[in-house]
Amino acid sequence: MTQDKIIKVEVAYALPDRQAIIVVKGNEGMTAYEAVVESGIADQFEQIDIENDDMGIFGKAIRDPKKQVLKAGERVEIYRPLLIDPKASRAQRAEKVKKEKASAKQ
Repeated sequence: MTQDKIIKVEVAYALPDRQAIIVVKGNEGMTAYEAVVESGIADQFEQIDIENDDMGIFGKAIRDPKKQVLKAGERVEIYRPLLIDPKASRAQRAEKVKKEKASAKQ
């Protein structure tokens, strides 16, 4: 009988005013999804939807958290939905700068 190797990973979620990083121990071969479930972090943040929220490891998005096997020491991050598209945000900032420059010339 082989003994499973236990690994330690972190699960993280952040709001503008609050964050949590929870250490999870599990068997080698644990997936990102399993780590999130095991962490219980969704009980602390009602807005987390582990079935639909995007997740990543150290800032790099993962396609399928249910298939992404973790390595010891990795941190699974649960991402909040974007409130505004990044391209639209950049366009708004550029337009604002353009208007400020135009009014400064007057």
